[in-house]
Amino acid sequence: MTNYKNLEAWKKSMQLVKEIYLLTKSFPKEELYGLTAQTKRAAVSIPCNIAEGTGRNYKKDTIQFLHISRGSVYELETLLNIAVMVEIMTEEKFNTICPLLDECLKILNGLITYLEKSNLK
Repeated sequence: MTNYKNLEAWKKSMQLVKEIYLLTKSFPKEELYGLTAQTKRAAVSIPCNIAEGTGRNYKKDTIQFLHISRGSVYELETLLNIAVMVEIMTEEKFNTICPLLDECLKILNGLITYLEKSNLK
């Protein structure tokens, strides 16, 4: 497998991490160890699992870590929905992040499909 830093999935997810860190700066201080921390962890999990998966020697392992990354995108989206629901974040801010979440999912799904169909070991 290629160097993870060359993967579009990793690059986009790193961009997402940056956006989430900027976004959560406006979250209330009482959420620092709650929703803020969990939101950051979910975001960071996405590129970290892409990197870890590509460092594995077997395609099956790589695909498993990409699935974990994909799950973290859904977790992050849910956390952001919660932030809107409890009025920590506006719907407008949520809507600015959604395209990046969707793009990460699309790229991850494409990479998973490619690897599942490839002849790599």
